[in-house]
Amino acid sequence: MIVLEWLFLTIAPCDAAEPWQLGSQDAATPIMQGVMDLHHDIFFFLILILVFVSRILVRALWHFHYKKNPIPQRIVHGTTIEILRTIFPSIIPMFIAIPSFVLLYSMDEVVVDPAITIKAIGHQWYRTYEYSDYNSSDEESLTFDSYTIPEDDPELGQSRLLEVDNRVVVPAKTNLRIIVTPADVPHSWAVPSSGVKCDAVPGRSNQTSISVQREGVYYGQCSEIRGTNHASIVVEAVPRKDYGSRVSNQLIPQTNQTGEA
Repeated sequence: MIVLEWLFLTIAPCDAAEPWQLGSQDAATPIMQGVMDLHHDIFFFLILILVFVSRILVRALWHFHYKKNPIPQRIVHGTTIEILRTIFPSIIPMFIAIPSFVLLYSMDEVVVDPAITIKAIGHQWYRTYEYSDYNSSDEESLTFDSYTIPEDDPELGQSRLLEVDNRVVVPAKTNLRIIVTPADVPHSWAVPSSGVKCDAVPGRSNQTSISVQREGVYYGQCSEIRGTNHASIVVEAVPRKDYGSRVSNQLIPQTNQTGEA
């Protein structure tokens, strides 16, 4: 019993996958919280169905066992049970479909006036991120590449094949718009704890919205493995008061590099 309690108490208290993890990662956005709530609600109905069907199965095996009842009851029709088994399976999908549609349309909803827009460009070997709101001129743009750290070169505390050299820094509790597009082949931008999975299709730009509700580092991976060392996605949510300085630190090196060129 103690082992089971320890196992379930240590499930998913993280923002990255862990060994033997059974549940989802902790929700960082309202969308992901809705996904988890819907999962729990559907699981409740599944448990009820499992108990009901199991009882019927055990009862049938008991009454029709050749030793317990050599001459079983000959029941041909049961009006009551036939009505119940027709009505209840029709009602249960309604309880599942209504919140599912609400969540589905909420996930497709894009913020009309986001505070920050970030463009994620997928390459076969890396990713490029562009903070469009800070592109005041050709000489001053906040664009950087993000490479996966090789598995033989991680630092202490970094996750293997998940960490990158340049994280996507975003402010917490702020409406963000993510524009996803590829530079070559199909890619995907997915962060499980944020409830985001947006495909990048060649020739078009897709967009999605997120609002990270707490500070932290969130790991994701591309769902379309189209090349080596490109799959890792790391989003770091910082307080709003610290976001300006973090952006300035990334903007200054980019400006100096452009000036020297």
